[in-house]
Amino acid sequence: MVWKRPTYRVAAGERIDGAWSHVWVQGHSGYYVEDLFVFADGVIRCGESFDLPGLQRRLHSGKVALSDPGRPLPEQPEQTPRWSARYPEPLTHNGFLGEIRDEISMLNGRPTTSDLCREAIGRYRGAPTEANRLLVKDAYLTIPAHLRVFVLGDMDRQDIPLRQLVTELGKPVGGDGPIATVEMHRLVLEYFEASHRGIQHSGDRLARLHADDPATPRTATITLHERGGPPVEPPATLDLFVLRNEFPAPLSYAGETYPTVLHGYWALAAHDRDDHDRVRDAPTVYAAHEIGGSCVLRSDWSLARTAVMAGLLRAKFTQHLELAEILRSTADAPISYTGYSESPFWTDQGRDEGRNWVGRLLELVRSELSATTIHHLPADRS
Repeated sequence: MVWKRPTYRVAAGERIDGAWSHVWVQGHSGYYVEDLFVFADGVIRCGESFDLPGLQRRLHSGKVALSDPGRPLPEQPEQTPRWSARYPEPLTHNGFLGEIRDEISMLNGRPTTSDLCREAIGRYRGAPTEANRLLVKDAYLTIPAHLRVFVLGDMDRQDIPLRQLVTELGKPVGGDGPIATVEMHRLVLEYFEASHRGIQHSGDRLARLHADDPATPRTATITLHERGGPPVEPPATLDLFVLRNEFPAPLSYAGETYPTVLHGYWALAAHDRDDHDRVRDAPTVYAAHEIGGSCVLRSDWSLARTAVMAGLLRAKFTQHLELAEILRSTADAPISYTGYSESPFWTDQGRDEGRNWVGRLLELVRSELSATTIHHLPADRS
């Protein structure tokens, strides 16, 4: 099944993450498609709430189905030897229940059956004993049957090396394949070793390509909330509010001086010069915003506004060093710029809403301020 996320529910004030997929549910006039939600605490919702045993009962009774019972079954693939089959096993009720157990494990940050199988392969690769081979076998057979072909991530061979390894010596692979031998198991071990080297090589290369990423996790997100009645003059004590566009910090930009970034933004948005001056000279940021929003705007403003905002923010922080230091003090923290007065284009409106462009541009200006300390290339150490 195809699982989608994120989704969640709230229980006792706590967020419980989940995932969802489609199933078919029996109704009065036939089956219809319904969302089946699975949550980290094991609760399953599909019209009503139940647990894994409850889902099992619904599957066996036909109340929930994994495909449309009203449609003819797809043609079966042409029969090929089972041991070398390159397609998944059919999805069964038990396989689906196992898949949901894996989803619950994943939602809780625990390893899935496929993860545990790969861990067992790693132990066998380090110590190829019979005991470790049997651990691989147990882990492999625990994976839902329809997912086993994907466990090695090999598009060419699928899980054939595992089918060979879990077969006892002297027995046919998959029941209809070649007889498992010591040499076959040795070749499987070589395959695992080559795969491990390939993964290591890819990881090392990726580390070189991403060497500019920080070694430590980013600082927690900083949220800049809009405040009612922003001051007309800078307060005696400065805090993160200085990063807001309505903070009073006169700045020069494009030959004009504006009391705040918002004054500059809406003045430069105006089509007529008289409107520009009325916005620039407005007594408060809210007045500037109201006047600017009532003017005829430049016809290209939607294309130019991001660059203009970037220029105004750049001017603000390069012309007020004390404000620049506060911006730099946020280190590498993501900046969430919220508010109800400015457009969602500029603000972070919560879950999947708002584009937060002011927050992004503040991060850009912060990076530019840090880059100004790089004045020369490193000295030649040869």
